[in-house]
Amino acid sequence: MSEKNVHKLTYAANTALLVIVLGLMLFFKKLEADFLVYFSIPTLCVYIFTYFLIYKDKLDIYVWIVYSMIILYMGVTTVCLGESYGFHLYCFSMIPVIYAIDYVSFRIGRRTVKSLYISICVAVFYFIFMGYVRVNGPVYDRDNKYAIFFLITNSLIVFWFLVLYLNAMVRSIIVSETKLTKMAHKDRLTELYNRHYMLDRLEEVSSEKENAVLAMADIDDFKKINDVYGHNAGDEVLKTVSRKMKEVCEGCDIARWGGEEFLILFCGNSGVTEILEKMRSDIASSPVEFEGQIINVTVTVGMAGGKKDQSIDEWIQDVDNKLYIGKNSGKNRVIG
Repeated sequence: MSEKNVHKLTYAANTALLVIVLGLMLFFKKLEADFLVYFSIPTLCVYIFTYFLIYKDKLDIYVWIVYSMIILYMGVTTVCLGESYGFHLYCFSMIPVIYAIDYVSFRIGRRTVKSLYISICVAVFYFIFMGYVRVNGPVYDRDNKYAIFFLITNSLIVFWFLVLYLNAMVRSIIVSETKLTKMAHKDRLTELYNRHYMLDRLEEVSSEKENAVLAMADIDDFKKINDVYGHNAGDEVLKTVSRKMKEVCEGCDIARWGGEEFLILFCGNSGVTEILEKMRSDIASSPVEFEGQIINVTVTVGMAGGKKDQSIDEWIQDVDNKLYIGKNSGKNRVIG
């Protein structure tokens, strides 16, 4: 989750709290609970002030103030009206929400909000004001007037906050996990899969490797390209060759195996030689332009189908041996 989205979510939550307190003031007025009406006025002032904290990017202070006000408001309303009105339910949303906020703070590189300590405080205050009500009863005896309405309304508000924050956290986790998976499986320079991913992929198809073909492509004289044109030119060659491979070998798993070597996995054995020949030909006929220089590039490819009793390492070695034959017989060719 980006900082911009965090600010939007915080503004929305603060506005919701402001509207909720305004609505509750009207209900307290109808209940003739004058103290709660007057108590709501400074609460509103606090929520108006917290807009300034959000604007100034003081989100850690914002969280502490808002949570303190919610605990206080929840306790006072429960003590005044009793548990039948459902104000104590806010406790059950505050704990998971603060952990969601703690996670988001970590994700955007902000100071954490000490969710454990806040959760303990919420629990302690819950037992204090619930214990008081159970022992002494509520301050206002209104014969549970409008209690069902309040209970339903407060329950809906609690569920809304839970859904809002937990949904935001789960979405953020999914995005984070997706990025981490991509980083773990992709080569940063070429945007191809990396060695780690390819080894896992080969393990997945090992039981069906008799129907699969593995190819290893190597850029010819790559060291010479680096020596003559520079390493930046070499990087451009790697990126260009990678794009060509993805264009021609569409639907295949292609990994940068190491340096200028690439491993290509075909999960079918039909027309593989023709595809690899086209890939080789396209690369050879498309010189790389870099800073006004024309760099001719060719690749040599070794390929081999999988065998039933062959290990993954033996399969890769078989392909590497074919590549070695191609390198020693003139380069710029496909050996199967």
